Amino acid sequence: MLQELFTPSVQHVLDLAGIFVFAISGALLAVRKNFDVFGMAVLAEVTALGGGLIRDLIIGAVPPAAFTELGYFLTPLLATALVFFLHPQVERIQVAVNVFDAAGLGLFCVTGTTKAYEYGLGLTSSAVLGLATAVGGGVLRDVLANEVPSLLRWDRDLYAVPAMVGATIVALCIQFGELNALTGAMAAVTAFALRLLALRYHWRAPRAYNRRSAAAEES
Repeated sequence: MLQELFTPSVQHVLDLAGIFVFAISGALLAVRKNFDVFGMAVLAEVTALGGGLIRDLIIGAVPPAAFTELGYFLTPLLATALVFFLHPQVERIQVAVNVFDAAGLGLFCVTGTTKAYEYGLGLTSSAVLGLATAVGGGVLRDVLANEVPSLLRWDRDLYAVPAMVGATIVALCIQFGELNALTGAMAAVTAFALRLLALRYHWRAPRAYNRRSAAAEES
C-alpha cells in the first residue's frame, strides 16, 4: 500500500528529509540544554527515529527500519554535525526548520498509519500508531532532556492534533477504499497546513472547563 502512495525512491527521500529535520530539532534542544556532542547525537537520533521505532516494535516489523537502513541512522548524525558547528545560524532559520518539521509531521502520520494497517492492525489502532510515528520521537526527546513533553503542555501550539487529523483521514480513506497517492498526499498536506496555521495563529488545545485554580501557572 505504501508503494501505491509513493514510489520506493520517493518514499526513501521523503523519509530521510523528515528524519533530518526532526534530528535538527533534537540537536537544537541539546544545545539549549548545554549537552555535549554525544548528548546532541543521542537526542537527534531519538527525535528522528523514535516514533518509527515505537511503531515497528508494536506491529512486529523487526528488525525496525531504523536498524536496517544505514541512511536512517547516519542522517541524524549529519544533522548533529550541522548543528554542532552552525547552531547560531540554524537557530536563525528556525521558521524554515518549523516548516520542514511540519512537513515531516504530515508525511509520518500518513506513512505510519498505512504501515500499521499493512501489518494487520484495525483502522483505529493504525491511526493511533500513525500519530505515534509522527510525535513519538519528540516525546522521547523531551523526556530524555528532562522536560515536560511539548505534546502535553497547554502553552505550546497544536502539534499532536494536526497529526491526529492526518492519520484519521488516512484511516477513513482506507475504510472507504479511497487511499491512493492523491488522497494520501491530501492527508499529509492537511496535517502540514494545520500545523503551520497553529504556529501562525498560536492555536492551542483548551484546558479543563471552568478552571478556577488560583495556583500560579507552571511554565
